[in-house]
Amino acid sequence: MELHIFEFIKRVSEYMDENSAGFEEASNYIKKFFDDNLRDLDEGYLNINSRVKSIPSLKEKILRNSYYKFYDGAEEFLDNLHDLIGVRIECRFIEDEKAIYSSVKRLFNIHKGKGYYCSELDENLVLELDSSQPQVQKNGFEIYRIDGAYIKDGQKINFELQIKSLVNVFWGEIEHKIIYKNNNYTMGDDYIKQMLVSIKKNLAMIDNQLLIIDNQYNRFNAIDPHIRRSQLEKLLAKITYEIFATKMKESIGFNVDFKKSCDSIVDYMVRTTSFLGNDPSEMMIRILTRLNEIGKLDVDFSKEIVFEREIVFEDEFSSIISEKIKSLINTDFQWYLFFRILFEIERGNNAEDFEGFIIFVQNRFLGNEAFSKLYYNVDKNLGNEIKNKILLIIAEDFNSIGNISFIHEDIIEEINSHVSNAIDLICNGSTNNSIDDKELDIYLSIFNYNVQSALGAKIEVSCIVDIVKKIKNTIPNNLRRNYSLEYINELLGIKKN
Repeated sequence: MELHIFEFIKRVSEYMDENSAGFEEASNYIKKFFDDNLRDLDEGYLNINSRVKSIPSLKEKILRNSYYKFYDGAEEFLDNLHDLIGVRIECRFIEDEKAIYSSVKRLFNIHKGKGYYCSELDENLVLELDSSQPQVQKNGFEIYRIDGAYIKDGQKINFELQIKSLVNVFWGEIEHKIIYKNNNYTMGDDYIKQMLVSIKKNLAMIDNQLLIIDNQYNRFNAIDPHIRRSQLEKLLAKITYEIFATKMKESIGFNVDFKKSCDSIVDYMVRTTSFLGNDPSEMMIRILTRLNEIGKLDVDFSKEIVFEREIVFEDEFSSIISEKIKSLINTDFQWYLFFRILFEIERGNNAEDFEGFIIFVQNRFLGNEAFSKLYYNVDKNLGNEIKNKILLIIAEDFNSIGNISFIHEDIIEEINSHVSNAIDLICNGSTNNSIDDKELDIYLSIFNYNVQSALGAKIEVSCIVDIVKKIKNTIPNNLRRNYSLEYINELLGIKKN
C-alpha cells in the first residue's frame, strides 16, 4: 500500500490529466480577456503570459506545504488552490505597475460580494480587489498579486493575477529558480538575506536608470524623431545580439561576432510593415515582446535552414541575389546566422520571409532618389535600360564576391552613393535625352569598380589604367573628363576636394 501522501499526489495528477483541456482553455480565455482590454493602455503595458500549474510543480507544492493533510480529494484541493492558473501582466517600469493596477480596478468595477468584482464586459471573470495592494511578501518585498476566478457552467477555476515590471520579472526568476527551488539555500542565513536585498536594490536602480533613459528618449522624440529612432534601433540591435549570443553559446558552445548582422536585421524590421507601428515606442515594444518570447525558446544553431517551397523571382536582380544567398546560407556561417536569427524573429514561413528580405534589399537601391534625376535627363526607355544595368552590376558584383557586408547598412549606403555618382556622370554626359554608348559604358565601368571595392574586392591597377585611357580617348569634354577622373581617384584612395 502506498503512503497517503503519494496516493493523494497520484489522484491530483490523474485529475489534472483528465481536466487539462478545460484548464488550458480557461487559461487562454483569461489571457485573451486581459490582452484585449489592456493592449491599448499607455501605462507601459508590454505583454501578458498565462500558464496552468504543471503536475511536477503541484507535487512539489503539495509536499512543501503538506496539503495532503488538509484536503480529502484532488478536486477539493484544486478548488482551494488560488494559483492553479497564473496570469502575469508585464510592464516596463516599477512605477507602471501601480498605473496598470489602477486600470484593472477601473475595468473590474461591479461589486459581486465578499471583495470580488467583475467587469461589465465579462461577468465570468472576477477579481478580489478589496485587499491592500501591493502585498508584502515574506521576504519583505512588494508584489501586485490578486486572487481571481473564472466561472463557467457552475465550475470555478481559480487564478492568480500578477503585475510585474521587467526587473521584477527578472527578480521573480531569480527568487523562484535559484532560491525557492534550491533546498541548499538556507533562507535564515544572514549572508543570503543581505545578498538578496542587495540584488533587489540593484534591480530597482536599474529600473530607475531605464526609466531615465525612456524619459530621455521621449524628450528626443519631441525634438527630433530621427534621433529617437536611431537610439531605439541601437538598443534593439544590442538586445538582439545579447539574446542570440546566449542562445548560440547554449546550442553550439561558442560565439562569433555578428553585431552588424543584428544591426541589419533591426533596420529591416523597423523599415518594413511587419513590426512598424505609428510611433517608435510601439515598434520597440512589439520587437521586445517577440525577443522576450524567443528568450524562452531553444534555438538550434546546428540545424540546416530549409525552405518550404522553391524560391522564384521574375526580375534578374532578385534572382541573382537570392540564388547566391541560397548557395551560401548553409555553408557560410555568417549568412547562416543572419537568416537563422531573422527566421526566428519573423513569424511567417522561411520562404516568405526570405522573399520579403530580398525585395527589401532591392528596394533599398530602387528607392535611390538619383533615379528621378536620371529620368529627367534621358527618355523613359533609356532610363529603364540604364537603371536595369545599374541593378545588374550590383547583383553580379555581389554574386562574384558573396560577402555578407552587402546587406550591412554602411555598405548599402556606400553603394547607393556610387549609384548617385554614376547617375551624375551619366546626366552630365547626356545630350537631347540621350548619351553616347561608349561614354555610358565608361561611366558604368567606373560604377562597377566602385561597387566591387565597396564589397571588399581589390581592383587591379591594370583595370584602372585601362579605364583612364578610355576616359581620355572617348570623352571630349574637359569638364566631364575631369569629373570622371575624380571618381577613378576614389578607387585609388584619393578623396575629391
